[in-house]
Amino acid sequence: MQISAISKEINEWSGSLLIAGVLEGTIENQLHLFNTLIKDTYLSQKFNDAKFEGKKNQKLSIEFIEGTIKKIVFVGLGKAENLLIDDLRKAASIGTRQVSPGYEAKLGIFFPWDAFDQSSAAFAVGEAVRLTSFKDIRFKSDPKESIQIKEVELIGLDVKLAGIAIAEINPICEGVKLARELVAAPPNFLTPSQLAKEAEKLAIEFGLDLKILDQKECEKEGMGAYLAVAKGSDLKPSFIHLKYSPKITKNKIVLIGKGLTFDSGGYNLKVGASQIEKMKYDMGGSASVLGAARAIAELKPINTEVHFIVAACENMINGSALHPGDIVKASNGKTIEVNNTDAEGRLTLADALVYACKLQPDAIVDLATLTGACVIALGDEIAGLWTDNDQLSEQLISAANKAGEGIWRMPMQDSYKAGIKSSIADLQNTGPRPGGSITAALFLKEFVKSSIPWAHIDIAGTCWTEKDRDLTPKGATGYGVRTLVNWIREFNFISN
Repeated sequence: MQISAISKEINEWSGSLLIAGVLEGTIENQLHLFNTLIKDTYLSQKFNDAKFEGKKNQKLSIEFIEGTIKKIVFVGLGKAENLLIDDLRKAASIGTRQVSPGYEAKLGIFFPWDAFDQSSAAFAVGEAVRLTSFKDIRFKSDPKESIQIKEVELIGLDVKLAGIAIAEINPICEGVKLARELVAAPPNFLTPSQLAKEAEKLAIEFGLDLKILDQKECEKEGMGAYLAVAKGSDLKPSFIHLKYSPKITKNKIVLIGKGLTFDSGGYNLKVGASQIEKMKYDMGGSASVLGAARAIAELKPINTEVHFIVAACENMINGSALHPGDIVKASNGKTIEVNNTDAEGRLTLADALVYACKLQPDAIVDLATLTGACVIALGDEIAGLWTDNDQLSEQLISAANKAGEGIWRMPMQDSYKAGIKSSIADLQNTGPRPGGSITAALFLKEFVKSSIPWAHIDIAGTCWTEKDRDLTPKGATGYGVRTLVNWIREFNFISN
């Protein structure tokens, strides 16, 4: 998809499909403008019949027989005084959904750009078109055509101001695409070893450093918690460590993604409403991290070395599988009583966090589809954020807001630690039902050095959607890639 800015006026544009943003209270002006462009004496009547007033998220598609422009999708933006850049992003997504599959004509977008920094507006709108039009059809034997928009022109923008931002759309959207494809892939395709191969592809294509630890090497590292989860599967685990290195390194950060390519729940088998058939997306955190690696490797931010870590495995059941009641030892020496084999993600993350701390980074951020409790608390559009570091919290929230990805800081209530104490080991891997996402975060904290700023992001609700939503068609969302990229590029140090 080629995206470009053109400084032409709308009446100079030549194309057949147009998305036009309409502010509430400007209908008469819009009718006057478009009556000069198209031959349709009933345009005013069509607005009235549809009761289209320009209210936020309203849409009206009109097709024309005569003239160059064959279809205009009018999208309401709401009142000018309340207009946010995220409204442009959502309006572009709404308009793009009205494009028929297989449509290959030039698409123009005409929005009130002057209310915003043109660079930021161009990026948000171009990104929205690109991500909304993506559809994963890899596994269909007779795939229906997805939306094939070949060319997009953002009408009325300064070419120089918008050009640099537009050039960054492709690397970031390719990162989101990779994350979506990884999450959507079936578990018989995306195995732990295949996830490692995907990391290897990134390393080869973009010159990243790669280390894959096999089971024996993980045993040498003392990763007893991670390996205990992997025992139940016939497929061997793969501990993935990618590294991006700039020419000059001033800062070092680590991103960790939970990498359960399938989670049966183990002997605490997922039943009933637990949606075991959807548990291919339990590696959503690893997909976000590898998607961010894809984007960062091409964008090449300066000064910041970035490590991408995934402890990949399956949580299955066989004669060697982890039992409820087992005690395992993590690589920092702490012992864990396993009172629920379906709380396996935190066991794999425990050893990944210890490994990350040995790299002596300036900050660590982990992403994980960790708890159903987070979904109950925040729903499917907002991820939970846990950290004791106010600066890191502010940076991540700012990065998420810029991406239009919902996030909310949750409490790290120290008194809740009592819920994960074990009478026969140092810890148990789950606490009581109330505050389950908080005790999960407190469990992870036990494996992070207190001197290192650390944040945990629970994406259990946000990595998958059952309906078309904003920039995301039904299915894998790629949540977190854009937030991580924004954070790395713009908030790339933690002050002491």
